Formats: sequence, structure tokens, C-alpha cells
Amino acid sequence: MNRVEIIEEYIDNLIPDAKCELNYSKDYELLIAVMLSAQTTDKRVNKVTKVLFNKYDSLEKLKNADLTDLKSIIHELGSYNKKALYVKEIARIICDKYNGIMPKNRNELEKLPGVGRKTVNVVFGELEIEPNIAVDTHVERVSKRLGLAKESDSVLEVEMKLRRKFKKDTWNKRHKQLVLFGRYYCKAIKPECDTCNLKGLCKRKNI
Repeated sequence: MNRVEIIEEYIDNLIPDAKCELNYSKDYELLIAVMLSAQTTDKRVNKVTKVLFNKYDSLEKLKNADLTDLKSIIHELGSYNKKALYVKEIARIICDKYNGIMPKNRNELEKLPGVGRKTVNVVFGELEIEPNIAVDTHVERVSKRLGLAKESDSVLEVEMKLRRKFKKDTWNKRHKQLVLFGRYYCKAIKPECDTCNLKGLCKRKNI
């Protein structure tokens, strides 16, 4: 087996049923949750969105929400001033420009405040709008350690290499598996190298 096949077999056995760990019940809730997850953990985001989406359970309510209240709810995530504004603006734009229906077009979504390529990739993959691989800090770290990308590669270069290495119909699954593998096994600090069957492929120093 080649490098990619070895990795695929291992993560299929280790994380056969990979799922997004962000909680949501509506597509716009997922979009907002992914936006909020920048520079923080899914666990913290879920704690915040449980309060946020219970109190403001529609786009209309989020659009008209008191900004100070949004900031107090989002406060523990960091960058809460910006993120509170983004939540309000995303809700306003989807309400006013798209009649309350989240657009399924990449260019339109990437125009929303706080929404970039990675966010759209996660949303499109999770909602199965189209196959995608989103490169967050976990996917980037794992890809470089396992020789799927070079240490010097940008996030976009890592994404394009992963797209070429994995079959398109597996992209959504592979993305989630790599996220969870990086989050729980191939961690930034104290990775579980001793029990990892991919140790022979790993380019991390001092294993």
C-alpha cells in the first residue's frame, strides 16, 4: 500500500463514523457556529450556541438582537466584539438579501462577514452541498506530519494536495476524520505517538 492508502485504512479503523462536533439544528446555525469556532474549541462554541440559539431562535431575532447582549453571550470565545457583529450582520444579510434562506453559493457565502473559504468548506461538506476538505489547524498539522503536504505549504496548498490525494467522494469523510485524528490523537502537544500505527510515516521530530 502507498502512503495515502495506509493512512486511509488506519483512520477508517480508528474513526469509522466521524461526525462534526458542532451542535446545530438549522443550516444558518451551522454557518454561525463554524464562524464562531475560529481560534477556539468546538466544546466552547457549543456551550455558547446553546444559549445563543435558544434565546434567539430565528434569523429575525438574531438580526434584531441587542449587540451588548450578543457580546455578553459570546464573550468567552475571544474576539467577541467582532464575532457579535458578525452574527448580527450574517443574520441581517440572510434575512434582507436572501429572504431568510442561507445561500448555497460559495461566492455569496464568502461575502458574509467573518466567513471565509474554510468556513464554507466545512458548511458545504457537513450539509453535503458538495464534497469538500476544510483545512483547520488540526488538518494542517496532521497533513504535514504524515507527509501529505510540505511544512512550508500554505493552508490553501494543503487543501489542494489533499483534494488530489483522496478520492472526491470521500472528501467530506476524510476531512472529519483528519480533524478528529488531530484533535484527539495527533495532538499539537503530547501527541499519542506510542500507540499510533502511522508512526513510521510521521515526519515529526523526536518521536
